[in-house]
Amino acid sequence: MDKDRASARLRVLLRHLGGRSAGAVIAHHTSGTVSPAGFRPQQFQYTRDNNILSLEQRKFYEENGFLVIKSLVSDADIQCFRDEFERICRMEVKPLGLMVMRDVTTAKSEYVPSEKVITKVQDFQEDKELFRYCTLPEILKYVECFTGPNIMAMHTMLINKPPDSGKKTSRHPLHQDLHYFPFRPSNSIVCAWTAMEHIDRDNGCLVVLPGTHRGPLKTHDYPQWEGGVNIMFHGIQDYDKNNDRVHLLMEKGDTVFFHPLLIHGSGRNKSQGFRKAISCHFADANCHYIDVKGTSQENIEEEVLKIASKIHGVKDVSLKDVWKFRARVVKGERINL
Repeated sequence: MDKDRASARLRVLLRHLGGRSAGAVIAHHTSGTVSPAGFRPQQFQYTRDNNILSLEQRKFYEENGFLVIKSLVSDADIQCFRDEFERICRMEVKPLGLMVMRDVTTAKSEYVPSEKVITKVQDFQEDKELFRYCTLPEILKYVECFTGPNIMAMHTMLINKPPDSGKKTSRHPLHQDLHYFPFRPSNSIVCAWTAMEHIDRDNGCLVVLPGTHRGPLKTHDYPQWEGGVNIMFHGIQDYDKNNDRVHLLMEKGDTVFFHPLLIHGSGRNKSQGFRKAISCHFADANCHYIDVKGTSQENIEEEVLKIASKIHGVKDVSLKDVWKFRARVVKGERINL
């Protein structure tokens, strides 16, 4: 009986991930089942009433904590974002507040302006072209299904995962994004993550642990990796290694929306090219800030404030201040955030 039920669950997942009717892309499971076939919620906890998501899509997100929408962002827009990223790498534009990151294996080498030495830019809220991603109507119509009509863009990134140097530093440890966020409630936060090219296991696709968004925020810290770990790449210390995993194989323009408690990460880039994706975390403007002192998030607060002091020369600020600086209203009204 358990085996039959497991098979039914797997069929539901693969139908969602592989079928055009659900607007999703292909993913490969690696360790068993991930989505119950017989979802009967008392009420929807993780999505708002809307006319965008089908009932099947809402059920899938409620159970699994993520939803992949196929071909959501146009090739033309992605090319514009790619061109702007290259301008940033060449230092032709220097947006205020932008954080430019390099891989730990090359961080101390001589800097040559090129996309081959930049692994990520984040906090691009002052870059008009990149921030346009956060205002795309096709993105926001889905975001509103999770946040409601008053939407804040909270955290922006363009990831340029480099070919791995052999030390496996291009990996991103399994983590929950809520670890970085001093605002709640978590059910009113969602990430939109768009592939800027074909992404698979060879070049380091996302891996998710379905259903883990229904659990608590876990303790995070730097993993003890022999080859080193990139800055702020905190990972969960005590996750269940027997958890089901799904690798998300995506094409250019495909977009995954996921909950901030969903455990996820990415493998190393074993290809010879750079793997690009652009993302933004959105939140309901009615969310509120919390004090993380004395919690498991205190370590990330200390690190963020230290970086803010070093890079931007700001002192006597709180984590809340840093996030209020990043936050931008993209639809509706700015309320609490």
